[in-house]
Amino acid sequence: MAATETSALLIRRGEALRVLVVDEEESTRDLCCEVASESGLVATAVATTEQAFKVIERQPVDIVVSDLHVPAVGGLALLKKLRLSHPHIAVIVLTQYGTMDRGVEAIRMGAADYLTKPFRIADLRVKINRTAHNLDIDRENRVMREELHTRRGFGEIIGTSPAMERIYNLIEKLGDQDCPVLILGESGTGKELVAKSIHQTGPRKDRPFVPVDCSALAPTLIESELFGHVRGAFTGAVQNKLGLLETANGGTAFLDEIGDLPLELQAKLLRALQNHEIRALGSTNPVSFDARIIAATNRDLEQAVDEGRFRQDLFFRLNVVQVNLPSLRQRKTDIALLAMTFLERSSNNNGRLKALSPDALALMMAYSWPGNVRELENAVECAIALSDGMIIETTDLPASLHYEYRSASTVDSLNIQELEKRAIFKALRDSGGSKIAAARALGMGKTTIYRKLKEYATNRQASDAERDSGRTIVLR
Repeated sequence: MAATETSALLIRRGEALRVLVVDEEESTRDLCCEVASESGLVATAVATTEQAFKVIERQPVDIVVSDLHVPAVGGLALLKKLRLSHPHIAVIVLTQYGTMDRGVEAIRMGAADYLTKPFRIADLRVKINRTAHNLDIDRENRVMREELHTRRGFGEIIGTSPAMERIYNLIEKLGDQDCPVLILGESGTGKELVAKSIHQTGPRKDRPFVPVDCSALAPTLIESELFGHVRGAFTGAVQNKLGLLETANGGTAFLDEIGDLPLELQAKLLRALQNHEIRALGSTNPVSFDARIIAATNRDLEQAVDEGRFRQDLFFRLNVVQVNLPSLRQRKTDIALLAMTFLERSSNNNGRLKALSPDALALMMAYSWPGNVRELENAVECAIALSDGMIIETTDLPASLHYEYRSASTVDSLNIQELEKRAIFKALRDSGGSKIAAARALGMGKTTIYRKLKEYATNRQASDAERDSGRTIVLR
């Protein structure tokens, strides 16, 4: 049993979790209550389902351990009713030998676990501690989600780190302006979301926002897509077509990956932006347009200008105001908020809201995220698909997160627990020793950081005692 599953850690808002045992046999009730109490839980026992419901209505209950054949309505009926009226209660069912299929059926109905009679005390202890541990994680995730919802970000952009707060301030300033904006940032940092936020903050918010992916268009079609064409302009042009720039008239044209625009089209785009008019392919008549231009790229445009791959005059035309988006590794305090948000989005699709274990979150906090927010979202979706239970563990996360530590020399000898320990102590230093501020920065629940510090202190005392003992033996 891992240290995080021991009884000392099973605390909820300063109170021990409560277990209700429902079984007709007095010996089974007494045994289950004894095991639960040894694990630091508050245990109550009843013999019937009617008595169980009276207890549940009278006091909070976190875990129900129930026999499937308990009088009068039976364990499955009790489970079904609890799923509807008290979905937060975790249920462990006890089945008779030879009726394992009933236990599997109970799992399908939403039971947390099942145990076959006669059972070993050690097995019962593992089941209860594991269920309590999962409840502890689930509650901490809920507290985190409630706290994070109050400080979510800006519009559709997620993040509350100082780096993102500076971006939000810039977006608000740019919303009232109409000048061109150049957004720079690595792939996956959310450049289009920032462009949308600038558009929706300004006076053009009720007009079209038209994204143009310059890297996705075939070279032979880019001019037609940007500026449009008239019938007969080229083979296959059977009718007139408006270009994306003209479609954005009155609104905002977002030129994504502008660094991939072919050099021969950069001059035509520059003329269109300077003269506020476009000329469709095959036409001799210019058409005026009024659209705000926001461009974005993950390339170094200044280097491209020096190397002759991007026109300097177009760079200056686009780069009136520059917005530099931070990578995810530069705003790691946003990882927990982002992960929780993606968990909610994905879980809403299947109706089941999963939770992140502290170890899984520690691994995510320590990873470098070269693919930034987009990679994080994919990792969460992968973990949801691979996890068997309602708790996402480190083993459910993509292999790339684990491989980075095995291959990086600086952390080659470190395990997840050591990485988590270092992150906690760093957060404490950064917050001036405030445990609550450190927990918020790491995306942990207050309960988690308190118990982790208690673990570290206990382990250190044990290590000191072992070292002193070793010295004594040597001296003899």
